[in-house]
Amino acid sequence: MAIIEMMNISKEFKDGLSSRKILALRNIDFKIEKGEVFGFLGPNGAGKSTTIKILLNLVYPTSGKACIMGKDVFDRSARAVVGYLPENPFYYDYLTAEEILSFGAIASGMDKTDLPGRIKTLLSRLNLSTASKRPLRGYSKGMLQRVGLALALVHDPQVVILDEPMSGLDPIGRKMVCDLILDLKAQGKTVFFSSHILTDIERLCDRVGIIVNGTLQLVDDLKHLLGKGTTLEEVFLREVGRQGGDER
Repeated sequence: MAIIEMMNISKEFKDGLSSRKILALRNIDFKIEKGEVFGFLGPNGAGKSTTIKILLNLVYPTSGKACIMGKDVFDRSARAVVGYLPENPFYYDYLTAEEILSFGAIASGMDKTDLPGRIKTLLSRLNLSTASKRPLRGYSKGMLQRVGLALALVHDPQVVILDEPMSGLDPIGRKMVCDLILDLKAQGKTVFFSSHILTDIERLCDRVGIIVNGTLQLVDDLKHLLGKGTTLEEVFLREVGRQGGDER
């Protein structure tokens, strides 16, 4: 059974007040297996975030079906096993890191007796322990990004979906997050993430998908793609060029 499955997903949006419709996704179809790290690439406006929002049932597809661990994403129990980091997370900035993680854990149904140890472990792993009791308004962008990752992982999900997880991170923060993703893979967790940082995709991913103008141009094993001496950048630019993938 595939852990994540998108089955012929299309999505249309209305163009403002006009009657014109924009096709944001066109027949997106792929599967992700247990323990796999899958990298999702595409130019700005290609449809990466829309795809992720459909997986999380935040946006409804116009047609097609999406499943997580064999359950339709409309099913609340499917989303209970997912941890999600959005591209631009928003927090109440008067809360501390400890408070936001506690809120997230309780909202996910986690046993309160397990909270202190889990929160302490995550804050230490992401180098946030010394700032854990400070209001988030005093955090840098990189620190807020790490808080968001901790929040996505606090309930120990089986599926982790990350939208631009390296955004705002310095090289030390990027290495920290890369190592954490590799640890999730070692634990048998499934990781789906979008990124513009191709070196991170090359280091972390088993397979990649490239989306351009709402069309999935390619899904392939990363070792197979790079096996003939080509680079991921060359593959990406080739696939974007096939559709003339300007930003929308």
